[in-house]
Amino acid sequence: MTRQIVLDTETTGLEANNGDRVVEIGCVEVIDRRITDNHFHVYINPERDIPEDAVKIHGLTAEFLSDKPVFAAIAQSFCDFIKGSELIIHNASFDVGFLDAELKRLKMPPVAKITTNVVDSLAMAKQMFPGKRNNLDVLCERFEIDNSQRTLHGALLDAELLAEVYLGMTRGQNSLMIDDTGDDDGNSAGKADAADNIPIIVLGATEEELAAHEAVLQGIEKENKGKACLWRNGQPDSQAG
Repeated sequence: MTRQIVLDTETTGLEANNGDRVVEIGCVEVIDRRITDNHFHVYINPERDIPEDAVKIHGLTAEFLSDKPVFAAIAQSFCDFIKGSELIIHNASFDVGFLDAELKRLKMPPVAKITTNVVDSLAMAKQMFPGKRNNLDVLCERFEIDNSQRTLHGALLDAELLAEVYLGMTRGQNSLMIDDTGDDDGNSAGKADAADNIPIIVLGATEEELAAHEAVLQGIEKENKGKACLWRNGQPDSQAG
């Protein structure tokens, strides 16, 4: 079983090492490339003010967050949820930097010590679509994922959308693999055997098609002052080149 956690955070600003704090965490579980109903979502009291520029992005005000738990209160449950999994994060260094700063305040292990790996979906997108914009909205449009509910940034909604985007970006990795998990009768070789036994139908050219082909070859030879066409009988002319 492959367990992945698609994660997103919202924060008070951009500087994890300069006093900015996490205000929301959203996590979506993916097991064997299937999004499950299991998720982790929490709003967090940052114990500080929230700049207006940040509120415009995620809509989370200090008043709304005033009665929410502080990070210390949810830290262990968060770590338990992501433990032993692979994280999928868009612009991973940003979110991991903030989470590590929060965990460090509590003298808890960093994200890298809790999880098996961190995949940066933004870096993946830049490799797949070089020179193009690769933010979440653009990727949703590119992979035809409905993001009409995303009027503001929200950690859980963004994690849900990113899970769909990630599966879209990695779908081709499985397309060339033959399913060897067995057919409905438990025959693990059934699908491979069936593929081997598919008849190959070869259709020969009609007389009209052969005549048209010959006319094309003669036209090419005429244009080249009688030099034999490279494609005649499948053999190149010995003087060609």
